[in-house]
Amino acid sequence: MWRFGYRPRAAKEPEELPTRQLLSGALIAFLVGWLLWSLLTHGYLGAWWGLPLQLLLPDSWQGANGSIAPTATRFIYEGYTYLVALSIMLVVGKLGRWGEVWRRFVVPLFRASAPRQEPPAPEEDPAQWPHLRAAGASEAADRLAGEARSGLMRDVDQARIARAWQGVQSGRHSMATFTAAVVRDGAAACLHPSGERDLPARHARHDLVTGQVRLGTTADDPRNPYQYRAAGLALGPELLGTSLLAVGPAGSGKTGSLVRPLAESLCLHALAGRASVVVVGAAGAGLGPADAYDVVVSIARPESVYDLDLYGGTTDPDEAAAILAEALAGDLADPHPGSDSRRSTTVLAQLLGPFRAVHGRFPSVPELRQLLDGAPGPLAALRKALTSTGHESLLRELDARERQMGHPGDVGAVLADRIALLDRPAFAGFFDTSGQTRPFSLRALDHPVRVRIDLPERGHADASRILARLVLAQFTASVTVRDDRSLFSCLLLDDATGVVTPEAVRALQRLRSANAGVVLTLRTLDDVPRPLRGPLLGAAGCRMAFAGLTPWDGQDFAEVWGKEWTEARDVTDRQIIAETPAGKALHVVRRVITGKAPTARAVTVRQVERERWSASELAHGVPPGHAVLSLTTVKGEHAPPLLVDLRDGGRL
Repeated sequence: MWRFGYRPRAAKEPEELPTRQLLSGALIAFLVGWLLWSLLTHGYLGAWWGLPLQLLLPDSWQGANGSIAPTATRFIYEGYTYLVALSIMLVVGKLGRWGEVWRRFVVPLFRASAPRQEPPAPEEDPAQWPHLRAAGASEAADRLAGEARSGLMRDVDQARIARAWQGVQSGRHSMATFTAAVVRDGAAACLHPSGERDLPARHARHDLVTGQVRLGTTADDPRNPYQYRAAGLALGPELLGTSLLAVGPAGSGKTGSLVRPLAESLCLHALAGRASVVVVGAAGAGLGPADAYDVVVSIARPESVYDLDLYGGTTDPDEAAAILAEALAGDLADPHPGSDSRRSTTVLAQLLGPFRAVHGRFPSVPELRQLLDGAPGPLAALRKALTSTGHESLLRELDARERQMGHPGDVGAVLADRIALLDRPAFAGFFDTSGQTRPFSLRALDHPVRVRIDLPERGHADASRILARLVLAQFTASVTVRDDRSLFSCLLLDDATGVVTPEAVRALQRLRSANAGVVLTLRTLDDVPRPLRGPLLGAAGCRMAFAGLTPWDGQDFAEVWGKEWTEARDVTDRQIIAETPAGKALHVVRRVITGKAPTARAVTVRQVERERWSASELAHGVPPGHAVLSLTTVKGEHAPPLLVDLRDGGRL
């Protein structure tokens, strides 16, 4: 829930009468009470209404010659009168539901005109930085409080300095260094390495106190649980840490309503020192301006300042082979045990290890293609170099590779065909391993860095899928071995077509404990191999189905969301047959007035188990601009699938 201004609702929907019926009932009850009071006060009921008082009072107190003073007698009778009036008011108020009228129509008026709350005490005001004062950093707290009063402190500044203070408490930074920086620079202390304190522009609503970005509003729909209806819906790192899978056709709003706000939010978290983010999508997909990122890798564009490290920044040939094998042939692997992924890793390791031992680097794309093709010249040159440099022990790797090349089932030919997709003139200036470019490695995610990778989907769709798998493999390999996991890392894949592999699904399950997550968007689940659809939906803690889903995709979501017990009501109307002449006449009058025959209604209530969202509802019952979303936090808390209106979104 979007926490800013949120007011919790009851867990169950109260039974609420229609407004017209409620007000008419309250008015009728008031008139009945007024009539009864008039009858009492004007003596139309005689002495009957005073009979209880006569029975309770002693005889010596009654009459004109009673033993008590007339003033006391008058007080007793007037008190009895007020008691009777109060009793009448309570009875007719209960019957007329005056309390509900008060809560529904009068209380909101008082809330709207209620005065603003008094500001909190200085020791409780977050703007006074009480936790710094309690730790003895009063001078730094005074400087920050002054910056807040003067309007020089932004939400990113507050989050960034709070993050730096957490580093002091954990022992990563010294108290003296933190205090000196804050006293010197104020709200500009502890800056992000880029020197930026905010993004060039914001298109969504963010709350950096809770770390949330608002996506939309839960629909006031009977299919949503009552406590979640008409509330703002937002996402934060505690949800993205379980990974998110979004499925919807082109034009349903996956990029604009989901990926773009999340990318903007994570970039703000990075400026605050809380997160690192990698956003992958097609060039021109609208994932934010280049100024909002520290590193922009535009593959196949000569003006790109940064290159992409094909081997993920590792120096271990076996690790590099595993990452590259996942990128080149991960989608071809059988999702069952005994797949070709390990054989692909073995083939690459047989070449990468000897090449690095000789040259001190990994092969470039053209060099690797020649080695995989089994060209005699490069293999002979590599063999000669191994002998001359004293690495004869690695010759057996080449011997094994040459023996396997003659077998019909050798995966080296498949790898050579896949790497050939990257050996194109458009990629000639990329994936360089000689040190002539500025390659970006995902091992930099140990720092709060903002990265955008633009894929050349136009004319290079197959190559883009290979690169997307490469980035995902490098991301999962890097974030799971970090020493400092207090920094949240997230990868946003705007189009995950062809990216979901058996190894990718297994890697998603490991990210939750590494304080990392992945956001995947798909046009349809048909882009995922059938054996992997169930495991993928199970590995993603957050699942999102956009409007326009096919019934086949809806069936997969319906199965993973399961069923729930609900109350079903069967209503039957039975015509009433009158047996007496008076009854028949009354039925004729009712039929003339209402136009219907008199009936008796019977209601049967029973508990039944039904799907939370059926495949038909997901395919045909989700309005345009809406989505059905279920969420799970890293602590295991979860929300049922909710219908969300994304049209208002979090836009400013």
